[in-house]
Amino acid sequence: MEISNQLKNQHLLWRAGFGPAVEQLNELSKYSPDRYYKALVKASAKEPQYINVANSQLIDLYEQQQDAGKRKNMDEMQRREINRMQQAAVRNLSLYWLKEMVATSAQLREKMAFFWHGHFASRNGNIFYNQLLLNVFRKHGLSDFGTLLKEVSQSASMLYFLNNQQNRKGRPNENFAREVMELFTLGRGNYTEKDIKEAARAFTGWTATGKGEFVFRENNHDTGEKTILGKTGNFNGDDVLNIILENKQTALFITQKVYAFFVNEKIDKATVAKLADQFYNSKYDIAALMETIFTSDWFYQPQNIGARIKSPIELLVGIQRMLPMKLDNDYALFNMQKILGQQLLYPPNVAGWAGGRAWIDSSTLMMRLRIPQMFYDRDELNVTPKQDDDVMMGRKTDGTAAVPVKSAPQKKPYGAVDARIDWSQYINKYEKTKREQLLATIKNNLLQIHSPRVQEVINKNIDESSREAFIRSATVQLMSTPEYQLC
Repeated sequence: MEISNQLKNQHLLWRAGFGPAVEQLNELSKYSPDRYYKALVKASAKEPQYINVANSQLIDLYEQQQDAGKRKNMDEMQRREINRMQQAAVRNLSLYWLKEMVATSAQLREKMAFFWHGHFASRNGNIFYNQLLLNVFRKHGLSDFGTLLKEVSQSASMLYFLNNQQNRKGRPNENFAREVMELFTLGRGNYTEKDIKEAARAFTGWTATGKGEFVFRENNHDTGEKTILGKTGNFNGDDVLNIILENKQTALFITQKVYAFFVNEKIDKATVAKLADQFYNSKYDIAALMETIFTSDWFYQPQNIGARIKSPIELLVGIQRMLPMKLDNDYALFNMQKILGQQLLYPPNVAGWAGGRAWIDSSTLMMRLRIPQMFYDRDELNVTPKQDDDVMMGRKTDGTAAVPVKSAPQKKPYGAVDARIDWSQYINKYEKTKREQLLATIKNNLLQIHSPRVQEVINKNIDESSREAFIRSATVQLMSTPEYQLC
């Protein structure tokens, strides 16, 4: 089956970004995927601006909290106010980043940051730690994995999330060392329990200040000899990371995760093995790995197109890129994240989001199908979000995933979505399309896969009272199909 240039470019834009933007609609068939990818790389080359959503009042109160003398004079009400403001700021950071994903031309940069934010899952209520870690993902997401790994490992957000501030000589805490090996680099089964214990000793003394600056406390560091992954020496934390990077299993593990996220959850072992060799030999050059993937013929094969279920963030961002809109109630976007099961900066546990079919169950699928109509009708959010499983960092005592506790009934709906869609820009893209070709053209622009059932559903619900009404209703109906959930 011959795959059109348009479909290939849409495939690229969904995987290397968050889907086509409305202004790209008339260009999708004109340019080759290679040219589109070069444009994505160029747009993402500039170093991102640091995102700071903390207001001056919070900064002032927080700085007082970090000063031992001033902290003693703070009353309970002030402490509660700081916590309240921290929570609000983290929500604002989540919304700010979501809007950046919608609006930016640096789609590749933000998509890579989104991937790493799921890989290096960290959950912290401190807005300053969150901002610093997000900046690491956005700044180093396309650099080399060694630099990214070290920056994340020395971030206050990760060190505190994995309890490494408690890791001291004579009283090692293994949480940080375990997750670095199991989830971030080597993968389960590619190290021993002794490796974990010895690595934990090497990471003793790694902590951070209240302002988020990395600190190595020498007095807390175990200077004894350690044996890690077959190597023996007086190792510190940096040595451990270097030893891990020297192990080819790290390149294979990361490449598998990259392939599953950007290409297909069904791993092609032969392809991944070649990619892993390249990744390792390039000294973990992330940009080179992504270029190989996105410019390879096999990436555009039919089995890889429409093979992924969009994550909640990809779904929400993709709709807004195609249908420019303003929300009177921005907080609705945050609540939609909660309801659909993916809050930015708030993973369910240290393993991150499972993804794939885990995104879909009876409640989330119905909500996913409702969202386009909710934006269109300015509908109410009246669904209870799932409760997260952040117990023992999402794990039971035996290390397996914890079962989420059922949520208590929600007393009040989340309120109106209040979205004002700017239809003019979208509708103008179809001004040269003949009336009899409208539905097929809209369908090709929105869907990566097609089925006869889609046509039947659309025919029953379309508004043919005017050309504009037809385009609007067809678009909303197509976005409300199960097929639109795939990219």
